[in-house]
Amino acid sequence: MNKRLAPAVAAAAPAGGLTRRSMLALAGLLGGTAALAACGGPSTAGTGGAMETAGTDWASINAAGKITWWSNHPGASKPIEEELIRRFTAKTGIEVELVTAGADYDEVAQRFQASAGTNNVPDLVGASDVWWFRYMINGQILPVDDVAAHLGIETADYNTGLYNDYEFNGNHWAFPYARSTPLFYYNRDLFAAAGLPDRAPKTWEEYNSWAPALAEANGGAVPMALGSDTSWSAWWFCNIMWGMGGQYSKDWTLTLDDPRTLEAGEFLRGMIHERRSVAVSAADYVADFTAGVSACTIASTGSLSGIMEAAKFDVGTGFLPEGPAGPACPTGGTGIAIAAEKSPEQQLAAAMFLQFIGEPEQTAYFSANTGYMPVRTSAADGAEMQAVYAKAPQFRTAVDQLGTTRVQDWARSFVPSGDQHLTTALEKIMLQDTPAAEAFAAASDAIAKSFEQNVEPYL
Repeated sequence: MNKRLAPAVAAAAPAGGLTRRSMLALAGLLGGTAALAACGGPSTAGTGGAMETAGTDWASINAAGKITWWSNHPGASKPIEEELIRRFTAKTGIEVELVTAGADYDEVAQRFQASAGTNNVPDLVGASDVWWFRYMINGQILPVDDVAAHLGIETADYNTGLYNDYEFNGNHWAFPYARSTPLFYYNRDLFAAAGLPDRAPKTWEEYNSWAPALAEANGGAVPMALGSDTSWSAWWFCNIMWGMGGQYSKDWTLTLDDPRTLEAGEFLRGMIHERRSVAVSAADYVADFTAGVSACTIASTGSLSGIMEAAKFDVGTGFLPEGPAGPACPTGGTGIAIAAEKSPEQQLAAAMFLQFIGEPEQTAYFSANTGYMPVRTSAADGAEMQAVYAKAPQFRTAVDQLGTTRVQDWARSFVPSGDQHLTTALEKIMLQDTPAAEAFAAASDAIAKSFEQNVEPYL
């Protein structure tokens, strides 16, 4: 039976479920964002939240001369970020200190949460798909709409879906930056040697039918290598699960015992332990692919430039394979948020930097050198990116695949440690041959417990 996380709240929700907008409205009725602080880990109540700085008269503010940006340099982008900073400083005179705040999104987020109330809070911080919401309910980040309007930022030119991913309660809480989707990568040489079409498989069933020929063409190696890291496997698995009509949750109702969700888990288990068409890499699945150990993989679009540089063969890219319910792809990656605790002078300078790196020329430069999607529509269709597409059509695939994307399930993105518990379940399926029903039942209990301890008392 599906586990209801918040029956009392759900009963009062609109017909479509408890939306992001109605959830914050409810929080306001029950005491504001501080009532939900436990959702995001360490409480930051009383440190000065975003709501207190939303009414700043930006016209009366002079921008600070120096700001700090915490990044994990997604897609090995540190040199690209340094060049963006150099360009911004040359234009404005404002210095930006770039700090390596962690090896990944989770490390940056944990460090940012721990900095609350100290003198070590950055002006700008990465806000990934599973962390920005927690920052917001903890009052750690600034709603950007007012300052964006003051600066004349053309928010309508941002890709609507990517920009609105950060919308809550009528405000936007970050700007899209290194945005990505999972992408199907394949070794065109091995596909040709196997006598297969030069394209990604249309469906997972088609992929499985191709797997024996790919294995034979590559000396018997399992054709596809996948990774299993936290904030990764529970992300790419959305493709298989949604493609079969399953989901982690529907609003606040867990659906890990839904027959279609279980079918997706068993389908993955079967590919690894029975068909042997998929293997979990013991080391670096991207390195296995670029070295020719595997014939194909699923990796972030943000890995595109690195994969194409490292591979000694022609790299093909395609949409993720479809399931019986059709195509399905999650968006992910990170935006950048402005810290709420900083002074208006620092916040204005930070917003000016976000305005600059979001300009079509700059986002096209970042995209062309990393593989992340250009976040501005004019950049995606502009001359610089058209030249990139003409030279390397692989870069266009992620932009085109945006039409198949959907919002992520709340059990992964809104419940503390939800992503980690889902990853643990998938690792049991992939590494231990655990039946999906058993693995997902444990995850369901853990996610429900997290909700009960960290969220429900504050609703």
